[in-house]
Amino acid sequence: MTRHGFISLFAAALSVPAFAASARPPLRVVSQTVLTDEVLLAIADAGQIAALSHLSRDPRFCADAERARAFLRLPRDTGVEAVLKLCPDLVLFADFSRPELTAQLRRSGAEVWFFGRYDTLEETYAGMLRLAKRLGSGALVRAESVIADCRRRAAALEKRLRDVKPVRVFAPSTYEIVPGDKTNFQDYCDRAGAENIAKTFGGLTGHCPAPNERILGWPVEKVVVTGEVAGGGDALPDRTDVERALRPFRRLQPYRHLAAVREGRAAVLKPWQISCVSHHRTLCCEYLARQLHPEVF
Repeated sequence: MTRHGFISLFAAALSVPAFAASARPPLRVVSQTVLTDEVLLAIADAGQIAALSHLSRDPRFCADAERARAFLRLPRDTGVEAVLKLCPDLVLFADFSRPELTAQLRRSGAEVWFFGRYDTLEETYAGMLRLAKRLGSGALVRAESVIADCRRRAAALEKRLRDVKPVRVFAPSTYEIVPGDKTNFQDYCDRAGAENIAKTFGGLTGHCPAPNERILGWPVEKVVVTGEVAGGGDALPDRTDVERALRPFRRLQPYRHLAAVREGRAAVLKPWQISCVSHHRTLCCEYLARQLHPEVF
């Protein structure tokens, strides 16, 4: 079964309700994932946010970690009782959330909503707008503004990269899982002037086990890895940052044999960027493009 097929069955099993246009906007919203944290922080009234996920203040995972410090954070491995203590009108999940917790909350009578499609920015926009309509008119205005800004920036990036030759990239992982087609990384590549060779040469779809020695025959021009960037803000990684990020792969089979790894040909995404599936991906695409095509910036 495909991932989207599973999502459809999951949603049906939970009987996720359609939001009626006349429903009262929720006053207390609890978010269970970084994805919904970031969307909620972008569009909700501050008074609507009852709690954010346990990862919301961790800058390795959340783009809005500093802003999230102003709100209550759920404990790790939150159970249904901890959520219900907050008296939420609405609880936000993603399709990767724990199904048993979602089901328990539905049985308690709490309104449950989840993001199920986010492989591309357009899918994320659709989910944001749907949530904004549930949160009320102020959220809808903010959502439309966020989306308009993202689309403007995406269009500017596309224009800047129009004549570049895509760089052939590969995103290794110490978890031995690599992103192919229909992933957020593929969306990054499509927008940042890159060719994801796990898709074009490997024929991979989704997040798949690394195909080991086959990788050594792929024409990798740059690897895309994660690491801390000492400069902070929107500063690009320097040589020290790149070497630090490549260090694990220089010890790990089969990546240690890739010429791009040996020769230090890498682009570095910050830890939160590699897994970002919210509207902040616009910034991630810009950040990757600046490293792959410095000549047009």
